Amino acid sequence: MKQIIINLENPEILSLEKTGNKDAIAKAAMASDVAIAQFRYLERLLLVHGHWCYRRLSSMNIAFGFSIWLYEAYTSFSAQSVYSDWFLSFYNVFFTALPVAALGIFEQDVSAASCLKYPLLYQEGVKNLLFGWRRVLHWLGNGFYTALVVFFFCSTALQHQAFNRDGKTVGMDVLGGTMYTCIVWAVNLQMALTVCYFTKIQRGLIIYCLCMLYLFFLAFGSLSPSMSTTAYKLFTEALAPAAAYWFTIIFVIIAALLPFYAYSAIETRFFPMYHQMIQRLESGRHEDDPEYCDMMRQKLLQPPTSVGFSARLAARANKLRRKNKNQPQ
Repeated sequence: MKQIIINLENPEILSLEKTGNKDAIAKAAMASDVAIAQFRYLERLLLVHGHWCYRRLSSMNIAFGFSIWLYEAYTSFSAQSVYSDWFLSFYNVFFTALPVAALGIFEQDVSAASCLKYPLLYQEGVKNLLFGWRRVLHWLGNGFYTALVVFFFCSTALQHQAFNRDGKTVGMDVLGGTMYTCIVWAVNLQMALTVCYFTKIQRGLIIYCLCMLYLFFLAFGSLSPSMSTTAYKLFTEALAPAAAYWFTIIFVIIAALLPFYAYSAIETRFFPMYHQMIQRLESGRHEDDPEYCDMMRQKLLQPPTSVGFSARLAARANKLRRKNKNQPQ
């Protein structure tokens, strides 16, 4: 987390200290990263909002980008995209943006009272437990696995067989539409599993994005072929009447989300982090167990992290240099 340094020798601060000039107050506030009216607000700013902001930034998903890369690799990088240009443009605008914004605004893994009651929780940010390389690789692996399931399950399930009643096989437009639907569903439902503070607004936005997907299919497919190109009546004439399309979506979502759900459940049950232990207390479990509550207060957050790796490496290099200098020639 970013370190905040307050320079008390700043001229604006000195002027503010001596005269209480409002102009000096405004200049000091504009020149600073964070401005608070009184230091009594600092505790809540750091322990509550600092932890919440850090927690909100620690989730990511790049399954959509990986699915594009997998198709390009499968086709020997032919530069032919599996998705329509409009699909690419609208993915982050209409189908996933609002739930992400809601997560960034409303997410609270633990309550404000617990953040103040257990100040050690703030050490998760100081030690970078949720944003270290291990956590980043975890999200990268999860996104790659989701894209892997979506691409290979869709391509394997739909190839070499009749897709609809006319006996036509699957083309690139049908494959792209099916993959796109699976990606949007998987990402939004995984977001629902990730959220700890699930409000009505977040539920409504996730449902809204999923409904917008099918409204977009209908509206975009009804345009003239010169604009909709390969997506012309794609949903109404190809995807919606085909049972294979709906069954593929169901199986892909289950296969993509089940490992993530199992991993989260095992981690929470057997290898809980500090905020997860507090969540168990808030849910009513171990609430009357004094031994568990004492363990919560005494727990030290010292798991292996990558924080300080470069500093330790530099210190070790300096130690070796000094050792070489002290050795007799």
